[in-house]
Amino acid sequence: MQLDMLLVRAAERLARAGSPSPRLDAEVLLCHVLGVERTWLYTWGDRMAPTFQRARFEALVAARVAGHPVAYLTGEREFWGLVLATSPHTLIPRPDTETLVEVLLGLADETSGRLLDLGTGTGAIALAFASERPGWQALGIDRVSEAVALAESNARRLGIANVRFLVSDWFSAVAQQRFALIAANPPYIDADDPHLAQGDVRFEPRSALVALESGLADLRHIAECAVGHLVPGGWLALEHGHDQAAAVRELLEARGYGDVASRRDLGGQERVTFGRRPDQR
Repeated sequence: MQLDMLLVRAAERLARAGSPSPRLDAEVLLCHVLGVERTWLYTWGDRMAPTFQRARFEALVAARVAGHPVAYLTGEREFWGLVLATSPHTLIPRPDTETLVEVLLGLADETSGRLLDLGTGTGAIALAFASERPGWQALGIDRVSEAVALAESNARRLGIANVRFLVSDWFSAVAQQRFALIAANPPYIDADDPHLAQGDVRFEPRSALVALESGLADLRHIAECAVGHLVPGGWLALEHGHDQAAAVRELLEARGYGDVASRRDLGGQERVTFGRRPDQR
């Protein structure tokens, strides 16, 4: 069977299964099997698919039909132009989180400094920031040791040297250390949110998704503790749910953070809220 026809049939099957991007899913999976870029498919789509590669591709399509995330099936996801290895131990990096990176880069107005990335997962935020700010030192922490090992592996493979990773339950391993920037994409979904039963999140670690207090518990904890880990004039930047911006601004302002503001993602949703360390602390 020609590759073009193989893709058409796979996309139709994925569409029937409810994939929001059936053709893209099919192309990414086939490129993974063939070890080629997507542009190669557009040029050589009339080639015949070898039997063993077709069988492997169809097995991946079947897994995707069952709902498994493409990023887990291929073992990688692009974020901020970096190809990151992924794992079921971590969240899949998403385009919305690039908004957080943009905010951090805008706040990093010095040539050097220290960034702390809480709940680093694949290392996406710390690695993206460090790749753009070589004069800075980034530290990513996560309470899951497998996530830290994955982030370290991503850093080595990408050759990003100004970043390191530690196992830590939020701030427990950084003691009295202080940072110019603290970033977090913490759990912020309410346990009763129906979206937890839909799409890729069904297969992602629940501990990285769900928080108490209608999803605000970890955001609140970070806002309270970050004050003691920011240098004077330092910034805290938090990713949150599309309907949580007002609540996050309120909790930052209640703790004395200044210059509090929110930034919208590419979909127009308020996705990141940030504030400056209280002067009196």
